[in-house]
Amino acid sequence: MSWWTRTIAIMVKEVRQLSRDRITFGMIVGIPLLQITLFGYAINTDVRNIGTGVVDLAGSSLSRMLIADIEQTQVVKFVRAYADLTALSDAIRRGDIKLGIYIPSDIERRSGDPQRNVAQLLVDGSDPTISSIAQRIVNMPLPSRAGSANTSAFASQSAAPTFSVRNYFNPERRSAVQIVPALIGVILTLTMVLFTAVAIVRERERGNFELLVTTPVRTVELMVGKIVPYIAIGMVQVSIVLLVGSLLFNVPIRGQVTDLYLASLLFVMASLGLGLTISTVAQSQFQAMQLTFFVFLPSILLSGFMFPFDGMPQAAQWVGSVLPLTHFIELIRGIMLRGAGVLELTTHVYALVAFFCVAMTIAMLRFVKRLD
Repeated sequence: MSWWTRTIAIMVKEVRQLSRDRITFGMIVGIPLLQITLFGYAINTDVRNIGTGVVDLAGSSLSRMLIADIEQTQVVKFVRAYADLTALSDAIRRGDIKLGIYIPSDIERRSGDPQRNVAQLLVDGSDPTISSIAQRIVNMPLPSRAGSANTSAFASQSAAPTFSVRNYFNPERRSAVQIVPALIGVILTLTMVLFTAVAIVRERERGNFELLVTTPVRTVELMVGKIVPYIAIGMVQVSIVLLVGSLLFNVPIRGQVTDLYLASLLFVMASLGLGLTISTVAQSQFQAMQLTFFVFLPSILLSGFMFPFDGMPQAAQWVGSVLPLTHFIELIRGIMLRGAGVLELTTHVYALVAFFCVAMTIAMLRFVKRLD
């Protein structure tokens, strides 16, 4: 038998083995499709329709035209009008909106002074991309009105931007302040899902599954016993990132520490439930790692960690809303940077609890205590 005949035999054997491994074969097709879809469709650097609130104390034709001109840029999407600056600031702190437009009652007088800003732009500085997006409308000209010489002169001669910018929660615009809190979720997603994804598979590969078959342990007891140690590991990781972020990067913690750890606990549990679900699908530790990566990539790109969530297409937002990292990033940034409480962010809390319940139910239904 010649060398090329032996080589071809090995090639045929490898192709047959890959064809029998459905998960690996699915990854060969699925990963390229997932990446090209996410980067080509869901990830949009030209962000539009950022949720924005407005306070219009002037109520004049000039203020209404200014609001209309801002909305026509499609950079922002006005979702609600507020009565005063306090209500607008509270909405930003709760995460209801990312930008705020404050128009004072004397906008008419301000429009005649080329050295004054006519309105104020409030920016959620906890989001790493919102500040740069806000710059698109800072220097937009005040709308001209027929018969208004002052406005025309202002539009052509003004030295000051139309808006003064107030950067909430990160006035220095330091990237570490914006990145470190969300990085907690990224680290936990990778480690917690990966650890538990291989948990059941590892028992099967090492032959320990036979011991589980002969014990009176029920499925729910096995699942809970598997995830509790990893919950402790996850909380240790949270403490490490918080300590390093505070000491090295001076990242503030404006909210309650108890709220912070409660949110982290919910996210760790949700991630562990996802990992257990993966472990009931995978047949080997390698497959478990493949599936973990398959989940990790959309979590990073669709959660708002790298790109503003509001600027994604509607379909991408639906997918991102299913992922636990999306809700945890809103929770962790809200608590650490905006000083919000868990009770003010209940939508995201309910989402994490629901995800954990669904993931654990699926894992227990799929798990069969047998050797095959």
